[in-house]
Amino acid sequence: MSLQPSSGSTLTGIACGIGAGALWGLVFLAPELVSAFSPLQLTVGRYLAFGAMSLLFILPRWQKITCKLTPTIWLALGWLALTGNTLYYLLLASAVQLGGIAMTSLIIGFLPVAVTIIGSRDRGAVPLKKLLPSLFFCALGAICIGWQAIANPFSQTLAVQIAGLCCALGALVSWTSYAVSNSRWLSRLDNISIHHWNLLVGIATGAQAIILLPLCLVFNTAHHSHVEWAKFVGVCIGVGMLASIMGNALWNKMSRLLPLTLVGQMILFETLFALMYGFLWEQRLPTWLETVAFLLVVFSVISCIQVHRKHS
Repeated sequence: MSLQPSSGSTLTGIACGIGAGALWGLVFLAPELVSAFSPLQLTVGRYLAFGAMSLLFILPRWQKITCKLTPTIWLALGWLALTGNTLYYLLLASAVQLGGIAMTSLIIGFLPVAVTIIGSRDRGAVPLKKLLPSLFFCALGAICIGWQAIANPFSQTLAVQIAGLCCALGALVSWTSYAVSNSRWLSRLDNISIHHWNLLVGIATGAQAIILLPLCLVFNTAHHSHVEWAKFVGVCIGVGMLASIMGNALWNKMSRLLPLTLVGQMILFETLFALMYGFLWEQRLPTWLETVAFLLVVFSVISCIQVHRKHS
């Protein structure tokens, strides 16, 4: 796969990546907003809302769109729904509740490194050695983001911290697979719009949420008040619309405008916005380490953009 975007499309793609990151950062805050509910309940609730809204939006054009889909494409949609939504968010929500936002952000912050390294193997892509400065800044920024949380005394037991770390690592692997697969599928399918592709993934995700629904009923032993349920439904609908419908649409548009090596860098904005929302939730200013992390992330993205401009 070869993709050399123009200067205009690069700027548009970057703007879409920033917008997607701002909306996706909300998913880190959601588990804290409804901490009385389990990660499985939050995952099923969010993606039931996403699937229902996707079906509602696509229903008027259902036959026209689905006639273009082969069994292979349906399988790909199921895989993208699992790795990018269902499995990823189940693991991420678990990591946030077990290890906190900062630790989870640290691990997810390595997504750009993983995606960029994989993308550097594509035909016509920027060679990996030219991306090393950008990757170096990215890695340093991710380390700074979570350093304070790791250095502070654990509020949870060691076993809980390890479980949270494992969940975060699993989320990292899951979403790396999604980012690479989704970008490559979007480059092949020029007969399906970005918006419709997102809605189709939403329908596949909603189907998986329905399959998981019985597990929620079986393991739901806690009692919740009407106010808690109302808050839970509101968060699920809000995250489903803002992060899944709008955020995914922006991400898919960006994925068609930028090469995979630059797509990887855009994931950093999700981490940055997640941290900013975390600061607002905790009602505090960033520490000096977190400020340094922000500057390193900016350097990482700028250096990556400059390399792509010289390479195009």
